[in-house]
Amino acid sequence: MVTIQTKSLKAGKQVDTKHVDNAIRNYKQERWAQNSERLGKADSLSVWYSIEELEEFIALSKEHGADGLKMYFGAYDKNNTEDPLRAGRQTIVIVATKHKEGNTNKDVYIQTEQGSSVLAYNMGAICPPFCGKDGGLGVTILDKGEEGFVLV
Repeated sequence: MVTIQTKSLKAGKQVDTKHVDNAIRNYKQERWAQNSERLGKADSLSVWYSIEELEEFIALSKEHGADGLKMYFGAYDKNNTEDPLRAGRQTIVIVATKHKEGNTNKDVYIQTEQGSSVLAYNMGAICPPFCGKDGGLGVTILDKGEEGFVLV
C-alpha cells in the first residue's frame, strides 16, 4: 500500500481573549469610527453565521473541489433597496478556494442557470443593526483629539 503524505494548508491559529480584544479595539479606533462617521450611522462591527449554515457551505465547497475559504471584507451598496438596514455597511463575503502552488489559491467557480459564478456565501447577521439583545460589541474609548473622547 502506498501512502501519500500531503502538506497541511493551515494558515491561521487559535487565539486568546487578549488577542481578540486587542484586534477589535484597534479596528474600532483605526477604521470603524471613521467608517461610521463617513456613513452617517454606525457601521457593522461583526457578521454572524450559524455553525449549521457554515457546515453546509463548507460541504458544498468540498463537493466542488475547494480546500479552503477566503473571507473578503466588503460593503453593501449604499442604495441597497433589497435591505435598507444593510445599505453601505461592511460585511464579510466567504469564497470557496482551491490551493495552488506556493501560497496562492484560486476562487472556485460553479455552473449555474445564469452561467459561471464564484461559489460564495454572504448575507450574515451584521451587527449593527442586527445585534440581538446585548450586541456583544464591548466598549472602546476613542480619543478624537480636539473633539474629545467618545465611547463606542
